[in-house]
Amino acid sequence: MGKRIRVQRRGRGSPTFRASTHKRVAPVQYPSMSMEEWNGVIQGQIVQILHDPGRGSPLASIKLETGETYYTVVPEGVYEGQSTQIGGKASVEIGNVLPLGKIPEGTMVCNIELSPGDGGKLARSSGSYATVVTHTPDGTILKLPSGKTQYVNDLCRATVGVISGAGRIEKPFLKAGAKFHLMKAKGRVYPRTRGVAMVAASHPYGSSKRGAHKVTTVSRHAPPGRKVGLIAARSTGKRKRRRK
Repeated sequence: MGKRIRVQRRGRGSPTFRASTHKRVAPVQYPSMSMEEWNGVIQGQIVQILHDPGRGSPLASIKLETGETYYTVVPEGVYEGQSTQIGGKASVEIGNVLPLGKIPEGTMVCNIELSPGDGGKLARSSGSYATVVTHTPDGTILKLPSGKTQYVNDLCRATVGVISGAGRIEKPFLKAGAKFHLMKAKGRVYPRTRGVAMVAASHPYGSSKRGAHKVTTVSRHAPPGRKVGLIAARSTGKRKRRRK
């Protein structure tokens, strides 16, 4: 009987496979607001810009005039001590937070909510942004970083600007140790050995017979130890075009 495969060992929750979340600063989330604040404007100030382990962009600690403090990802061009605004009547300037329905067409925005009040879900990684294409009765059309367009509710909040840290992935790691520490901060497995490179006792795909590969799709109800590869996949490979 072989040893437990990687996915089985991960499920036990040992420190080897656990992210160092106790080192992280705070979650990125917009503050909750009343309707009066939503339709008005709240003044704030960027108190501090700091590093958050496992995150590709810096964090900004913003203190509002109401006394509340929240953390958000930093757009390019903001600085410590800068005054910011949040609300429906905030000015359209870099670092300010407004509902999408109040942002002019063609503006680059980031940290966008998918539903009003969820705190921000879209365009949060370093260097990413979405573009406000147009406003319609059904909502605001955004062009996402993937190039796709999507309707979003006009009441969803977004930050004006582009997330800082663009070009981060262009710098090479140069040595394995740097990649190791990044992966450890994110709680990911590194280095990752291919299943087909293992012996048959260590992985379902392992074998010295290179040609004898198993099918990579498995049932959603497969037992631990067999549940590897494409789990409950509807289709595999490149999608074929149907002839009319």
